[in-house]
Amino acid sequence: MPRKTDPELREFLRKLPKTETHLHLEGGLPLELLREIRPDEPTPESWTDGFKYRDFTHFEQELLDWGFAWHTSPEQYYRSAKMQFERHLELGVKYVECSFASGVSEFGGLDAKEIHLAVLEAVPKDLEVRLFMGIHHSGCGPKMRPVIEDALTWDGLAGIDLHGPEDLPIEPWTAEIYAAARVADKFTKAHAGEFLGPDFVRRMLVEIGAERIQHGIRSVEDPMLLDQIKANGIALDICPISNAKLSPGVTLENHPIRELFDAGVKVTVSTDDPISFGNNLLDDYEALHHYRNFTREELVQLVRNGLEVALVDEAKRQTWLDELDALTA
Repeated sequence: MPRKTDPELREFLRKLPKTETHLHLEGGLPLELLREIRPDEPTPESWTDGFKYRDFTHFEQELLDWGFAWHTSPEQYYRSAKMQFERHLELGVKYVECSFASGVSEFGGLDAKEIHLAVLEAVPKDLEVRLFMGIHHSGCGPKMRPVIEDALTWDGLAGIDLHGPEDLPIEPWTAEIYAAARVADKFTKAHAGEFLGPDFVRRMLVEIGAERIQHGIRSVEDPMLLDQIKANGIALDICPISNAKLSPGVTLENHPIRELFDAGVKVTVSTDDPISFGNNLLDDYEALHHYRNFTREELVQLVRNGLEVALVDEAKRQTWLDELDALTA
C-alpha cells in the first residue's frame, strides 16, 4: 500500500520541537554520501512502500554493507553525523540520542574514542545531542572490554545501548558493564521486544537494569509487564516504519504503538536506520496519523513524551515544552 502523505500535516509536524531518541549513526548514513564512493549505488529496494526484510540477518547484512563502506575513519563519521544533524534541524528536531557501533573498533580497526570525539565535533550549536556507544550482545570480549570500560570515563558519552540479534545469549559481562555504567552516571538503554516476546523485555529491565527500551513493541502482549513498565517510568523508543519493514507480523496498519499508547505507556517516535528504511522523522509521525488514527492532539503528546525523556536539564526541557504549548494552543 502506498504511504499516504498530507503536506499541511507535515508542515504542522515540522514546526513542533521534536526529539529523535533511537538513531544508529551508521544506519543514518545519507545516500548521497554513500554515492560518493559508490556512484552507481541504486536507491535501496527497502525504501519501497510495503517492503519487508526476510529476517534480521537480511537487514543486518545490508546495513553493515552500506554503513561500514562509508564509516571508515573518524573524518567519515564526522561528515555523516554533520549531515544527519543538519537535516534534523531542518525537520524541527531539537534533541537527538544516537549511537555508534563499538564493533567498528573491533572489526574495523578504528579508535572508538576518536569516533566519539568526531561525532561530538559535528554537533551544530542549535541541536542537543547525546551520544551512546552501541554494544553488540557478543561485543565485549577480551579485546573490547577494556575499550568499553574506558568509554565509561569519557566526557560527552551519554551512555551505552545493547543491540543485535535478540536470540543471542545475555552474556555475564552485560549486567556487570551496565552496573558500572550507572555508577559512572551513564544512561543505559537496550534493544528488546522487537523480535522476542515480553519475557525478553522483562529480562532487560530486571537482569541488566536498562533504563529505557529501544522498540519494546511486543511488551503489548503482557499486561503485567505493561504495569511494570509504567510503574517504573520506563519509556519505549519506538520506530514505526522500521518495525513495519523488519518486525515479523507488524505492519503500519496494525502497529502496536496504538495499543501501547492507549494503555498509558510512555512511547516516543524515532527512525532507527533511515538508510535501510527510507524514512525521516516526519514520515513516522505522519504514518501514525494515517494508519493508526493518531489525532493531532495525540501526535503532540508523542512529541511531548520525547521531550519529557530527553537527557537535559529541567530549564532546557521547560523551554521546549513552552514552545510546544505555544504552537499547539
